[in-house]
Amino acid sequence: MQSPSALRITSSVSIPLTELTFRASRSGGPGGQHVNTSSTRIELWWDLATSPSLREDQRQRALERLATRLDGNGRLRLVSSGSRSPFQNREYVTERFQALLQPFLQTLEAF
Repeated sequence: MQSPSALRITSSVSIPLTELTFRASRSGGPGGQHVNTSSTRIELWWDLATSPSLREDQRQRALERLATRLDGNGRLRLVSSGSRSPFQNREYVTERFQALLQPFLQTLEAF
């Protein structure tokens, strides 16, 4: 059973929610001055370079595979603004985070 305080990525890797930073901001879009003024866009930030949840080989693999998605400090940023609900956007960006890490971390479990 998955702990509510961590995201299960693979059978041996879980990322504690305390390592993730969520930030709400206003979504852009067409319309006038008062259209879509609620903060529904969600950004997820994860500091891959310093995450204690990964072994060193997993971290190196992730840094290589996600190099184009990381900022200069080794942090991953994902954004979701597809829904008008911040809750749904948070769920969606969290699912994308899991799906992004899962494939290459699973290949390292065999070793």
